[in-house]
Amino acid sequence: MSITLTAIILGILEGLTEFLPVSSTGHLILATELFGYDAAQWAQFNIVIQLGAIMAVVVSYFRTFWTMGMGLLKWEPTSVRFVRNILVAFMPAAIIGLAVKDTIDMMLESPTVVAWALVIGGIAMLGLEKTVRPGEDSGVAAVPLSKAIGIGFMQCLAMIPGTSRSGATILGALAMGVGRKTAAEFSFFLAVPTMLGAATVKILAEPDKLLSGGGLIGWDHIAIGFVSAFIVALVVIRAFVAYVSRYGFAPFAWYRILLGGAALAWLAMR
Repeated sequence: MSITLTAIILGILEGLTEFLPVSSTGHLILATELFGYDAAQWAQFNIVIQLGAIMAVVVSYFRTFWTMGMGLLKWEPTSVRFVRNILVAFMPAAIIGLAVKDTIDMMLESPTVVAWALVIGGIAMLGLEKTVRPGEDSGVAAVPLSKAIGIGFMQCLAMIPGTSRSGATILGALAMGVGRKTAAEFSFFLAVPTMLGAATVKILAEPDKLLSGGGLIGWDHIAIGFVSAFIVALVVIRAFVAYVSRYGFAPFAWYRILLGGAALAWLAMR
């Protein structure tokens, strides 16, 4: 398979899965294993194309970001609460992520960890769907501070590859009585500082890999993956919010269980 086609496939995969509760990192790790890619060679590529997905959030919710930003300058209560909630939810991952960075990097090399996390996360998702009644959708700014902090700690579970950052934050929010739409949007907004921070740490830790274009992987391939992730994520974000607001998360849970089970079987037979 050509490097250009690989870049397109990984970009599409990132855009499809980043904001769904199915783990984009897990999918990229399994794809690397399935197609025999050099995981180390594509590591920086995978980090950069995540920023394409993040740009999709900024574009999709540009009006919200603009309104909240302008409101913050005027110290309007709604804008202050919105920014406060996102920042306090971001802090646990920022602190814990730096503390256990080496352990996280080690787990990123294990497709078996990803497969088990997919299965266990899917089962947990089904359990929450049956036992938790979502609250009203009153918006991110209306989420109480204590719940915002709790969502932030739930996001830390996604440091285990295959868990899903969006899945952990959304289900954590639902368990605390937040409405489905608000939970999904909180996860999207929280992704911006979280993924920007993670990408910055990774790039600064290994700048030579990025500057060299990952060896055979050039800047043109990185650009192709970035744009592919951006375009696909742009479509997925709106469709996902509309879908889960009406139907919930059970289909994603079953998908996780089936994919994780298939991955475990395949890994055992190799």
